[in-house]
Amino acid sequence: MNKNTPLNTGKHPDLKIEVAIIGAGTSGLYTAYRLVTDKKFKASEVQIFDMNNKLGGRLESVVMPGMNFWGELGGMRYLTSQEIVTTLIEGYPLSEEDPAKRTPVLKDKMTPVPFPMGDPTKLLMYLRKERFKQDAWDVAQKEGKKLATRYYLNDDDYGFSSDQLFNKIIYDVLMADPWVAEKYSDKIIKGDSIYDYSFKLTSEDWDDIKPKLVYNFPNSPYDRRKVNDLGFWNLIKDQISQEGYEFVANAGGYYSNTINWNSAEAFPYMVGDFSAGTIYKTIEEGYDSIAYAVANSYMEHDGACIWSENKLLTFTKAHPLIHTHKYQLTFLNLKTNTTWNVYANKLVLAMPRKSLELLDQNNFFFNTNENSVLNTNIRSVIMEPAFKILMGFEYPWWKEKQLDIDSGHSITDLPMRQCYYFGTDPQTNNSMLLGSYGDMETETFWKALSDDKLLFEVRAAKSASLKELHELDDVQATQLMVDELMNQLRELHGPDVTIPDPYVTYFKDWTDEPFGAGYHAWKAGYSVENVMPYMRKPVADESIHIIGEAYSDQQGWVEGAFCEAEKMLQEHFGMDRPIWLSPTYYLGW
Repeated sequence: MNKNTPLNTGKHPDLKIEVAIIGAGTSGLYTAYRLVTDKKFKASEVQIFDMNNKLGGRLESVVMPGMNFWGELGGMRYLTSQEIVTTLIEGYPLSEEDPAKRTPVLKDKMTPVPFPMGDPTKLLMYLRKERFKQDAWDVAQKEGKKLATRYYLNDDDYGFSSDQLFNKIIYDVLMADPWVAEKYSDKIIKGDSIYDYSFKLTSEDWDDIKPKLVYNFPNSPYDRRKVNDLGFWNLIKDQISQEGYEFVANAGGYYSNTINWNSAEAFPYMVGDFSAGTIYKTIEEGYDSIAYAVANSYMEHDGACIWSENKLLTFTKAHPLIHTHKYQLTFLNLKTNTTWNVYANKLVLAMPRKSLELLDQNNFFFNTNENSVLNTNIRSVIMEPAFKILMGFEYPWWKEKQLDIDSGHSITDLPMRQCYYFGTDPQTNNSMLLGSYGDMETETFWKALSDDKLLFEVRAAKSASLKELHELDDVQATQLMVDELMNQLRELHGPDVTIPDPYVTYFKDWTDEPFGAGYHAWKAGYSVENVMPYMRKPVADESIHIIGEAYSDQQGWVEGAFCEAEKMLQEHFGMDRPIWLSPTYYLGW
């Protein structure tokens, strides 16, 4: 797997091309790859521009000194139900069980491996200073008991795990709407046990339900309102009380799932991605390999170029009497701090919300007086802060006999929220832990510590010399942050576990510009069904397109970015569905 994709940090003043793609994340790279591979344009006519010095946007896989495996600072896994990602990694047809019989799509070979979620009989849950194993609810239920926690849940909700409560809420709301109950009752199933709910709804089913679903609870302040117009926090509180909300928010592991985002969009997300039994995979060579593999397939073609460290400042309509091309783009070359112009006929902004807002908001396209609808729709998503701290240890202390944890993640209501046990180098025994998966309201807790001046002091470990460790000095977490995190790790795992100090860290805050967020969520009250196709071509007579994860129906996933790019290519570039993608795979609105 080649990650040495050549990037051009220079400039070519007055370059004239057909399609300018801004953003070398997964949606931008995919667009260039498809346009050129399907011979819609020559590679010299399709160019990619990015202000960063690496590919992949919010994917970033790193190898820490003293370890020979990849850790993830950004996106880290995919679901086998996500067909574009899975096919690009694993080849097609996906129905062929034997990978050796599949035809690869990209020339770079990637090795799909399971993303282990660990053994719930070993993994920990630490809530309100009380420690359980993650399967404690199941164990109690099998014995006909209800697990007592320090949450004062309603009688009807007592004894449910957070996953089960999410399912119960979604079941109750769906079945309270008569037309949903009539049309989909065979796919919305209540099992024999009071805890057992299952949903066999497809993406198409959900797209039928989401815009129409009505909240039918006569004693509620939200009675008869569209679920699409309700915030998820509002709805959860109404269903299971504020205390119930605190429980599912804490025990679910992600505050970002339970913020006040669009409830209709939250429903399939909660019973799909985060429910038990979902199959996760990742790539042995690091999850950002998918970005490099797509980039390399584009770069194979003569004239292909990825202009890195070139920041788009603005774009204007080129003067038709002087220029042959429709748009003039002005870039700042970060190496030389000088500007240069590019002329293009089509513009693809493969960028999240914050990156769009950092562009010149007074130009003809973004100007609120000219185009207030675009302005409103850009703000239809919530920017969700996310940051990660990878930590390198000299041995896998979580495998010691007191814990005996192999992989997966432990969950807590402490500000660290989760830790993932990533892996161990069989040669050196050096081990990696994702020490914090901060999101939403925990962000300000860590921000105060990450702004401290004193950085963590790396120290030599087996096969990790001080020289190579010091190369990571600028990505170390602060000493204060590491001290606080170690404090929380020790509290989460309990007084009987001895946890050594790390020898190296790697800190990434995705709220930093130009990303502004780790991922995005639709706001309540927006018609997602209309906003998604609108963003792919916001102004009827302009060839300007906005794509990416932010305005997709799989927010937080690479698949969301790919689906938006694929729909844009089919709708606005007249392209056919690729032969490697099954004709029945649903791409969404």
